Amino acid sequence: MLVSAAWIGPAILGGVNELAQSYIWGDGKIDIGMILFTSIDWLLYGFLTPFVFVIARWWPIARPHIVGRVVVHVAISLLFCVVWASTGSLLRVALMGVPNDGWIRQFVSWIFITFPFGVCVYFGMVAIEHAIRYFTEARDHEIQMARLSEQLSSARFAALQAQLNPHFMFNTLNTIGVLVKDGDRTGASRIVEQLSDVLRRTLSRRSSETSLDEELELVRQYLAIEQARFPDRLRVALEADPVIGSAAVPSFAVQHLVENAVRHGIARSTRAGLVRVSARREGNTLIVTVADDGPGFDVAITTPEGHGLSNTRERLRALYGPDGTLTLERGSSGGIVATVRVPYHEIEFDVDDGR
Repeated sequence: MLVSAAWIGPAILGGVNELAQSYIWGDGKIDIGMILFTSIDWLLYGFLTPFVFVIARWWPIARPHIVGRVVVHVAISLLFCVVWASTGSLLRVALMGVPNDGWIRQFVSWIFITFPFGVCVYFGMVAIEHAIRYFTEARDHEIQMARLSEQLSSARFAALQAQLNPHFMFNTLNTIGVLVKDGDRTGASRIVEQLSDVLRRTLSRRSSETSLDEELELVRQYLAIEQARFPDRLRVALEADPVIGSAAVPSFAVQHLVENAVRHGIARSTRAGLVRVSARREGNTLIVTVADDGPGFDVAITTPEGHGLSNTRERLRALYGPDGTLTLERGSSGGIVATVRVPYHEIEFDVDDGR
């Protein structure tokens, strides 16, 4: 134990002090017995330290038993002084022989000499044990809380992702069903192939973040499927600087906003509409914007049900804290402009991720 080993320092210094005293104030003769006694007497503390630590663990000075535990430790500290004095007296007799006035008188005298210092040493060791234990418990609690926080974030992400993905699947299957009913087998086959690509990308994702390039590719495939449903009404514009293609974005977040733009913007309008997706970097922030020119709604009053925007905001909050935001505003030409802001950092995938 490190605390026990720490007593080696005073033991060495005590022996050096006795050696120096014999040269300065004595006749130059080295009293080996006194030097050994002084050094070993300090080492007795090191021998007793583990027992003090065990006692301190058994009866910690903590609420609601502070007064009772202090009384217990005061009694034990006196016993500690007796043990230390007894061992020291036996050690002195073994090294330097029985004194002329007898060893009993020396033993009693040594007990009273050690009481003040011994009690202080005992409570000092109790305090060290408490400090080590509290520090260890605090560190373990911090590690446990960090793990729980990580598990909670993962659980939240999994739950939110489970709520978001069905929207995409239902819309895609509905599109395929419409094409089959209309007898467009070629279009239906093409969408099935595109759907398989989307599912492959979706199921291969195992983290809460993906690269901007990967997310935009999923958006392209999703919009290709939706364009089969609205061939004359849906126009698409994707604008992103290739330099920021490796920037990290929340998985499926952009695709979900695009899905909202199609479902609540283009699908509810009788005229042709545009869905524009743009991404740019401003300092340490990545800004992704999804805009449509559909009928929209008054964002100052309410957010219609079925948009799942609260889920997206919850995901951003779980991943980035206050730095992850989603804002909505009316577009200059109608529709809604959804803007996601997240801290900019680039993501790296393992080679075997298949992405």
